[in-house]
Formats: sequence, structure tokens, C-alpha cells
Amino acid sequence: MVRVLKIGGSILTDKSCERGALPMEIERVAREVASRPHDLVLVHGAGSFGHIPAKQYGLPQRFSPEGLRVTHESVVRLNRLVLEALARAGVEALPVHPLSCLILSGGRIESFATEPIKKMLEDGIMPILHGDVAMDLTQRAGIVSGDQLVSHLARALKAEVVAVGCNVDGVLFSGRPMAEVKRSDLPLIEGAIGGSAGIDVTGGMKGKLDELLDLADMGMSSMIFNASKEGNIVRALRGEAIGTKVWRPD
Repeated sequence: MVRVLKIGGSILTDKSCERGALPMEIERVAREVASRPHDLVLVHGAGSFGHIPAKQYGLPQRFSPEGLRVTHESVVRLNRLVLEALARAGVEALPVHPLSCLILSGGRIESFATEPIKKMLEDGIMPILHGDVAMDLTQRAGIVSGDQLVSHLARALKAEVVAVGCNVDGVLFSGRPMAEVKRSDLPLIEGAIGGSAGIDVTGGMKGKLDELLDLADMGMSSMIFNASKEGNIVRALRGEAIGTKVWRPD
């Protein structure tokens, strides 16, 4: 059973300051992930390591080779912090940098070499991916969010558990988390959801929901949950119903 888990950059970093890592939270997340490490693909957001330099260089609207290099180098630093924390927690993991294995077209994934990821899973290694910059067939370069990675990988790997952890209790409407969201709910709630705190160049909660509703259209359910609450990551990895379920009615 393959599971795909995303931990948002808001959990691992302070998104209001550049490269604002939160070491204690990174260690906690690693310990929780280590409770159920097998057959798991972990994706993490770029947080302040990615969004702030991308914004400074005007990515993706402005093509900047320097901006691509600086932003990628920054998100790789966060990825390394996550990998090191997982190693201390006893998890064998390897990085998979999207810049080197996928290409976009109009901001959407056009092709993605997932064979190394499948091989890692077969050999008991946890692949760790992250939001990143990427080359684009139509606009030269762009940004691939962790949420788009989750949606693509869930389909490619036929994941049975898909969970997206953020810093709120799910999709909030009128200040309360919704137990479930279907595409038919979108016209009602989309005015109440939006970006995230701090700088975000990938769409915030609206971006997450768009990606997961696409999965739901294919018959794959998922959840958005609060990964800042200790124990919730373990529960999500068990497949427990926490946060907001995103699904398609039968």
C-alpha cells in the first residue's frame, strides 16, 4: 500500500522570514513519520526557503536563470534539513529534486520520471520531494508546488492514502473545519478560502483543494489535516479520518 504525505512549508518554516527553519517542528515531523515509514512518499512544501526568493526574482512570471538557481539551492537546503532529521529518527530516505526529473507545460506537469521513486519504494527507501522550480515547455520555467506533486504522484503510484498536512484543521468555512468537500461545494466555499499566511507563490489552500478535487474526479479520496498538532501525522498515516475529506460521491 503506497501512501503519499505532504507536509506544508508552514509547518517546517516561518514563512515570514527567509530560510526561517523551525528545527523543533522538523524533528517532531520526522519522529511522527518514522512511526510508519514503509511504502511512504513524503513531499514537503518550500516554505520561506522557496516562496521568498521566488517572489524576489519575480518567478515564475519573469524568466531568471539566477532566480532559478538561487531558489532551487534554497529549497534543497530545507530538503537537507528534513533528510537529516529523518536519518536521526532512523528512516532511510533519499532526496528527489523535481527540477531534475520533471518538466512543465504551462505550469502543469507534462512528464515526470517516477521510475527512481518506484525503485526506492521497492527497496525500502523513502523518497523525499519538495516544491521546486522547474523548466517549462511553453513559458521557459515555472514553479511546481508540493500540492501538484502530491496529485501527480498519487495517480502515478496508485496511492491508497493521500494526506496533505497544513497549519489549520482542514478546509475552513465560517471559521469551522468542514468534514468533507466535494466539487459541488466549491461555488459555495471558494470565496472563503484563499492564500496562506506569509508569502506564497503557489496558491495556498485554494491550490491544495484544486489539486485534490482533480484526484477526487478520478475516484481517489484524500484529506487535508492539521499537521501542527502532535500525533495527527501518525493518525493520517494510519488512514484515520481527520481534518477534511476531499472526495467524489459515488
